[in-house]
Amino acid sequence: MADLAERLRSALAAASLPSSDYDLNPDTQLSPERTLRGAAVLIPVVDRPANASVILTKRSSALKHHPGQIAFPGGKVDETDDGVVDAALREAREEIGLHRRHADVLGALPPHETVTGFLVTPVLAMVTPEFMARPDPGEVAEAFEVPLDHVTNPARFLIESRRWRGERRFYFVVPWGPYYIWGATARILRALADRMPNAET
Repeated sequence: MADLAERLRSALAAASLPSSDYDLNPDTQLSPERTLRGAAVLIPVVDRPANASVILTKRSSALKHHPGQIAFPGGKVDETDDGVVDAALREAREEIGLHRRHADVLGALPPHETVTGFLVTPVLAMVTPEFMARPDPGEVAEAFEVPLDHVTNPARFLIESRRWRGERRFYFVVPWGPYYIWGATARILRALADRMPNAET
């Protein structure tokens, strides 16, 4: 775990610009007066004996926003949260039952702007291998793990597009088995992949 933690800390220390859902759409005109709401997600990395992995969730189909999509545990920063790290850990506890004693926070990636008006801070944490996710059925349909090597290999990422609000929008995807990982989740993983030491290209 120590070696993996050191690799991840090196990734966090690498210089880079903040990411956004608009990175592959440079012609998009953004208002300088736009207001962004603070949010945080947790990137929970588990150092399994066979292969390190990242815990992701499939959002409940009953949710109003982004039903059924693949996401990190996370959400809006509440007034009662003591910053973005506290918010990410609180949301992970609520969504997948991750107690803080099982999470060693290593740091955070630069914030990510979403098309839905959030400024999301991705918080990276090492999770103890004995942790077993317990999804909250009201928010999470499923919690699963994807190999860290898969989602930190830039060669695994594809660029796809669809029409959104009358315009064609391009975005990253990094499929894994039956899971279609795309949008902000894929973009944040790509930002981590680009920072990882010895990243494959």
